[in-house]
Amino acid sequence: MKREVKSQNITKTEGKVDHDARVARNGHKAAILWFTGLSGAGKSTLAQAVEAALFERRCHTYILDGDNIRFGLNRDLGFSPEDRTENIRRISEVAKLMMDAGTICLTAFISPYIVDRQGARAIAPEGKFIEIYTKCSLDECERRDPKGLYKKARAGEIPEFTGISAPYEEPEHAELVIETDKHDLQACVRLVLDYLTEQGILKVDGD
Repeated sequence: MKREVKSQNITKTEGKVDHDARVARNGHKAAILWFTGLSGAGKSTLAQAVEAALFERRCHTYILDGDNIRFGLNRDLGFSPEDRTENIRRISEVAKLMMDAGTICLTAFISPYIVDRQGARAIAPEGKFIEIYTKCSLDECERRDPKGLYKKARAGEIPEFTGISAPYEEPEHAELVIETDKHDLQACVRLVLDYLTEQGILKVDGD
């Protein structure tokens, strides 16, 4: 969703080092890998494993993780629908900046609303936004419950909890759908790396 810029008398400036120069030095293309899914679906786990694999290949990467961002940049936001939208809007802008700097930026956010994810995609250059749906059944997410959040949500201790008392809108056109309850972690990582190679973001081994 496009928002009005409130600041007046501002002008965009361009640096002397452009995106293409950064990409050429890095030896790989830049992208935003947007991991979305229910709490407990494996977003952070998969993003961390993918980043480690990319780092081994000497790629420039960084993870923006939902909880970590809420300790700082978005510490003023809660979990109302309006705050969730603003949370994703802010992180979308940060991810775009990091991508422009030549990195492969990985984000791990529930990002439950289609319109917010569409907004994140819309501000990224064509082909630079890769939505990765970490698909996992609600039953399995609850069984895992790594942070004990589902238990609290079922007890009414956490209002507006995605999947229980707040909706999760499944991606309709994700670049990748990875069923984390059907594949082990290494297989999931391989699916992501193979896609990045097919899209020319990573070089083929040996190039």
